[in-house]
Amino acid sequence: QVQLAESGGGLVQAGGSLKLSCAASGRTLSKIAAGWFRRAPGKEREFVAAITQSGDASRYADSVKGRFTISRDNAKNTVSLQMDSLGPEDTATYYCAAREFNTYSINAESYHYWGQGTQVTVSS
Repeated sequence: QVQLAESGGGLVQAGGSLKLSCAASGRTLSKIAAGWFRRAPGKEREFVAAITQSGDASRYADSVKGRFTISRDNAKNTVSLQMDSLGPEDTATYYCAAREFNTYSINAESYHYWGQGTQVTVSS
């Protein structure tokens, strides 16, 4: 089992930046792929970004491409999401997820472990 805990959310003005972190416990995160998803009020959960087990490849939703960067530090058992040029449309609860494969997926149903989420609010 893997327990995931997100941190780093908060309130930021449009154009600002935030860095989310996801810390894993229970077992090493280094052998499994990870991703970030978000759910805005009144909307479905959506894919944001994902990264392979080794960190050699990543994938982004079109809406965040060029603004967000996913990374991982397997030695520290963490996955991060650097978010730049934030806009009100990025306001959501962000969730870290991990899956028992070394390749990433944009499909939330393929992830086995989820954090509790961290709130990101972007004011205009």
